[in-house]
Amino acid sequence: MGEEAEEAAHIVILPSPGMGHLIPLAEFAKRLVLYHNFSVTFIIPCDGPLSKAQKEVLHSLPKTINSVLLPPVNLDDLSSDVRPEVRICLTITRCLPALREVLKDLISTTSRLSALVVDHFGLDALEVANEFKLFSYLFFPGPAMSLWLSFYLPKLDEMYSCEYRDLPEPVKLPGCVPVHGSDLFDPIQDRKNEAYSCMLNLSRRVVSADGILLNSFMDLEPGAIKAFMEGGELQIYPVGPLIRTGSGDEGDPNECLKWLDDQPDGSVLFVSFGSGGVLSPKQLNELALGLEQSEQRFLWVTRSPSHNSMNANFFDSQSIEDPFSHLPQGFLKRTKGRGLVVPSWAPQIQVLNHGSTGGFLTHCGWNSTLESIVHGVPLIAWPLYAEQRMNAVMLVEDMKVALRPKEREDGIIGREEIAKVVRSLMEGEEGQRVRSRMRELKDASARVLSEEGSSTQSLSEVAQKWRTH
Repeated sequence: MGEEAEEAAHIVILPSPGMGHLIPLAEFAKRLVLYHNFSVTFIIPCDGPLSKAQKEVLHSLPKTINSVLLPPVNLDDLSSDVRPEVRICLTITRCLPALREVLKDLISTTSRLSALVVDHFGLDALEVANEFKLFSYLFFPGPAMSLWLSFYLPKLDEMYSCEYRDLPEPVKLPGCVPVHGSDLFDPIQDRKNEAYSCMLNLSRRVVSADGILLNSFMDLEPGAIKAFMEGGELQIYPVGPLIRTGSGDEGDPNECLKWLDDQPDGSVLFVSFGSGGVLSPKQLNELALGLEQSEQRFLWVTRSPSHNSMNANFFDSQSIEDPFSHLPQGFLKRTKGRGLVVPSWAPQIQVLNHGSTGGFLTHCGWNSTLESIVHGVPLIAWPLYAEQRMNAVMLVEDMKVALRPKEREDGIIGREEIAKVVRSLMEGEEGQRVRSRMRELKDASARVLSEEGSSTQSLSEVAQKWRTH
């Protein structure tokens, strides 16, 4: 643990806006502090006030983790329909002058500042790390497969001039299951959109990092991670699965945990699309009727539907409408006792850890995916946006821990299909297979984070480098 008298090595973490990246970075910071005696400063860029959820994460951190909120950047020049990725990239680039000032102050007050850690939207900040002669590391909060796509995008951009969804053959990334162009992540699906230019610019900068910390682990993605290690172009450290470890006092306003206590073991399907995802009114209706038709027990976290986009809640997960008013007439009455519908939020970690939870219908966000793996809960993959379609392909075809319902021609998943897949997961042979595979990964995830585990060793290696800087 080092001498008490010696000043602790200090690193700075710059998370991009949104909860999805803050959660794993907060867990990463906690491990550095608790196991390697580091001190950490979060520097938070924003384009307005922090959400309640972000504030809660920052307030729950140990005392040796400070946070500095940068002055909000002005994004008034952006149109209202701009994609979230463009908004995030501009927030980061416009906060760089303020980041420089904070780093100057930190360097004048601590002699042991050694590294700047950013997520993949913060790669433009690596040039600032170089100015201050700090190590610059990328913390990649998604799977190795998405990291490969980020690394390969400049090559794909040169190889093809068409939209990726029109490619006749699937894209084959090193060590990964082949993926159809239409399943590659959202922001690169329209090459004329500004979001594509943002992602391409960030992809070109991946190689400038001194190393990459990956929120995944060897047993989960052996092919993709080995391919990185053998390629030698990038120094990669798998340190996952880093998932939310709440203090347990968040409370449960919907009392779903009490409801779960009364259900039989492994009998409940948990249905949640993450903090940012919403369905269209038509799809919400089909999901409700599909859950009803399946005759399985369910706990459904629902939000008001959106006619616009599936990531309508990415920056604002507070919906003012009553989500229950959008459910089919009589649905709540007909499913009373067998199903519980709660508005907006449930204590996800506690739900996944509950003995009555036997499956998880998820949008395949990486945080939710890792949480389900750590708790051994098999999945129904229902991707909505970002890199979720790629994750779904990997979970179904490569890891074999998920079932995926088929969309109709109009892009809607119908009630019969939903009922069939839900029954299959909860009662069928296919469900048994994915359940047993998920149990193997649960054991592996506990192993890699144990004292001698590969992810624990990876983090020690990086901490040692930073300490001697």
